[in-house]
Amino acid sequence: MEFHGRERDLAVLEQQWRKVVDGSAASRGRAVLVAGRRRVGKSRMVQEFADRVGAPGIVFQATQGRRPAAERADLADAVAQSDLPGRSEVAGLAASDWNQALRLLALALPADVPSLVVLDEVPWLMAEDEEFEGALQTVWDQHFSSKPVLLLLVGSDQSVMSSLQSPDRAFFGRAAMMAVEPLHLADVADATGLPAPDAVDAWLMTGGFPEIVASWPHGCSRVEFLRRSLADPLSPLLVSGQLTLLGEFPTPSLSRRVIEAVGAGERTYSTIAAAVSPDRAIGSGTLSPLLKTLCERRAVAVELPLSTKGDTSNRRYRVADPYLRFWLAFGVDAVLLAERGRPDLALARVERSWGAWRGRAVEPLVRSSLERLLPDDTWPDVMTVGGWWNRRNNPEIDLVAADRSPARHLGFIGSVKWHDTAVFDHHDLGHLLRDAPAVPGADPHTPLVAVSRNGAEPTLPLAACWTPDDLVSAWR
Repeated sequence: MEFHGRERDLAVLEQQWRKVVDGSAASRGRAVLVAGRRRVGKSRMVQEFADRVGAPGIVFQATQGRRPAAERADLADAVAQSDLPGRSEVAGLAASDWNQALRLLALALPADVPSLVVLDEVPWLMAEDEEFEGALQTVWDQHFSSKPVLLLLVGSDQSVMSSLQSPDRAFFGRAAMMAVEPLHLADVADATGLPAPDAVDAWLMTGGFPEIVASWPHGCSRVEFLRRSLADPLSPLLVSGQLTLLGEFPTPSLSRRVIEAVGAGERTYSTIAAAVSPDRAIGSGTLSPLLKTLCERRAVAVELPLSTKGDTSNRRYRVADPYLRFWLAFGVDAVLLAERGRPDLALARVERSWGAWRGRAVEPLVRSSLERLLPDDTWPDVMTVGGWWNRRNNPEIDLVAADRSPARHLGFIGSVKWHDTAVFDHHDLGHLLRDAPAVPGADPHTPLVAVSRNGAEPTLPLAACWTPDDLVSAWR
């Protein structure tokens, strides 16, 4: 399969590799924690990096739930079959614990030639044997760190990977952390061969997950891709959502009901509570910790209104992953209809709600894209872009730019209009002029802007109007 994107991530790994090659770091060995959600493409990216480097080394993939003795035996076999110069010296040797197993690996590493070691799904090794982390720290300090090796520790459980950097953990201070995200908008545009407006649609549907993006035929329209995917119950577009939920929420639970409620469009604490427990009230002592945990796991994102008046109680929630947001809105019914042989009904349901769903789903992408474009010469102080709303959501402002949150001063106030054919017109500007004064910190001189799928009427007095091409460029 052709490899797309990840140039920034590969550049980060290359920078670490150069430190090993040049010997420019504090120790000869370098360790990097590579964390990211399941199915985000970590293993494929690391393998691509290993192929490009072409150095002697080993890529070892752990197996969830496997006995430690079997994992150690597999690691020994992988070392024996590798191209490491010292493999013959340790071939046939057995290890009774992880300290011995990692020491054998270290002995096979060359002392004068840079090498690469990848341990994939480290959290699974830690879960099955609590001694693994301590053994890793001991062998790193005594052997790995003194050799020219880049050690990549890969894991999907981001909470476990982050905990390795905690001061009370054995491996603290020995590795840098690298977060692997899904493919960004420009990567999706390149992989699908779509013009910018359609690439935005593709990103909102696929979330940048490599397996789903790879299933998108080059230049294929959104509707045609949907038609093909919905006709196949095993298509990546349908299957990945089920696998994601099963991976992160393996059994029915209150947490899963919460994220399903948010995915169905509930954005406030009270509406989420009502959706999760319609028959009886759910206490804040139950729901608040669940929402906090989901935010920490980056399954749910929480947003606050941005203005010069801090407001920490008026939270809005959304599913953080755009693909899962799409799947929770449309995929559950689509899977059932595809299995019934009625993909036509699934496609009709998506098309019926697509415009309204996309109009809200695109807003986080617009904000994060503008944060990559700014600050610039026009707005040199803008460091964050958000939205603003009151408790009644009337008005609700799509874009507020500021120097910080809460703001000392505002950079601009704006609106996002994402229609298939309509441009941002004088009616849209009239609504913005009416609502903007409600934002604390706004004044008659605060610039007004727009982000529109089809641009704006040329005579409108807007300080700026960004288009899909601008959003794609922001990620290049």
